[in-house]
Amino acid sequence: MPSKMTNETPSIITINKIGKPDMGYISFIEGKSDQLPFEIKRVFWTYYTPESVIRGGHAHQSTMQAIIAVSGKIIFEIKDQHDYHQIFTLEFPNQILIIPTMFWSDIKFSHNAVLLCLASEVYNESEYIRDFEVYKKLKK
Repeated sequence: MPSKMTNETPSIITINKIGKPDMGYISFIEGKSDQLPFEIKRVFWTYYTPESVIRGGHAHQSTMQAIIAVSGKIIFEIKDQHDYHQIFTLEFPNQILIIPTMFWSDIKFSHNAVLLCLASEVYNESEYIRDFEVYKKLKK
């Protein structure tokens, strides 16, 4: 059973892993279950991101995300329009960072990092907020 999740603030949940050290492990998420606070409508992944690059730099108005570091280490700096600011580090493939709507994220990758994102909505450029000053002025 995964750890408790929330729709209100970013949090890391841990998904069960099945297996043993000498054979390897498997972790999974099933479509409609209590593992995520949303139904998955899009899946994407990023890889070969240079360590010098900071990705993200945006917030979503209507999309929630569940992020998994399939490989490597990924560091998220998450903010909101007020005083919320937290750093999350993903480095175990059975940990998932849940990012609710209207949280700003900046992302740094280790050399071999692969980020897998499970999103609550299909891609829609118009729901992205890419200017932090504009973002700070919006109501949550």
